[in-house]
Amino acid sequence: MFEIYKDRSGKSRFRLRARNGQIICASQGYASRSGCMKGIKSLAMNSASKDSFDTKQNRAGKWSFNVRAANNKVIATSQSYADKASMNRGIKSIMTNAPKLKIK
Repeated sequence: MFEIYKDRSGKSRFRLRARNGQIICASQGYASRSGCMKGIKSLAMNSASKDSFDTKQNRAGKWSFNVRAANNKVIATSQSYADKASMNRGIKSIMTNAPKLKIK
């Protein structure tokens, strides 16, 4: 489920949460709620393609990913995962759940 909220600077952001409540990915800050909604729609549309996901491993061995739009801008960034398999489950969850556009 998508959750829209205001950050400390007053910008609108979204998070995609799993059924267990964990945050799968979070967005950049948007100046308006309508901009944030466009970001959610972009994530829903772009999450259908595995090519939209950029994965990386940091020096500590943790894995994460970014979801990119067709214009190559980052739509959302994941949490850190302990291993690549967990990260891949997070990607699969976004690919499955983001297109449903359930917003809280």
